[in-house]
Amino acid sequence: MLGFYPHRISLYQEALMHKSMLAHAKEGTPLNNERLEFLGDAILDAVVGEIVYHHFPRKREGFLTNTRSKIVQRESLGKLATEIGLDKLLIRNEHNQTHNSYLAGNAFEALVGAIYLDRGYGHCKDFITKKIMRGLIDIDKLAYQEVNFKSKLLEWCQKHKARLEYVLLDETKGDDGSPLFNSKVVINGIECGRGKGYSKKESHQKASRNVLHRLKHDRRLHDELSGAVK
Repeated sequence: MLGFYPHRISLYQEALMHKSMLAHAKEGTPLNNERLEFLGDAILDAVVGEIVYHHFPRKREGFLTNTRSKIVQRESLGKLATEIGLDKLLIRNEHNQTHNSYLAGNAFEALVGAIYLDRGYGHCKDFITKKIMRGLIDIDKLAYQEVNFKSKLLEWCQKHKARLEYVLLDETKGDDGSPLFNSKVVINGIECGRGKGYSKKESHQKASRNVLHRLKHDRRLHDELSGAVK
């Protein structure tokens, strides 16, 4: 699966251990893949960002950011984890109700974190470049594929029974005189993100993209809005 032999196998065992198992290390600290997931998320962003940067030498920052987001979004990582068979190796409590794609996507990030600690950035880059980008992802097709961030956020809110609102903050003029809309996303009464665009639709899309990014990286906000924190 990796293309190399691990040195510290315990790191990879930890990467596959979901918190629902309630496992603990000898000293009593929780033993699960959340810390490795945090690290792997940062490494994955860096590696994919570098790959996208070199693959599209003439594209601007916005295009590069969108392309990277499409590759590292949770659904994409869940599919990649399934394609390489990582989902079959997960250690979890079968009664846990977390969606499988989230479990597999989280484990994929944790795996990257384990590779980084075990073999370093170079092996992470080789694994993602050779095993993932070249074999499983058509980066050009994905880059130009339109993503409806508003629809994805609506799906997330419906799944977690959260109330979603879009509020127009103001309407101004851009440098070229065109109308510029500034909107915010409110979920369960909490402002979660803003976005500007040359139409209300575009401002909603950008605000939704920013919120989805926050939900992916801000576990406290995710848990609060999804009802995990009472």
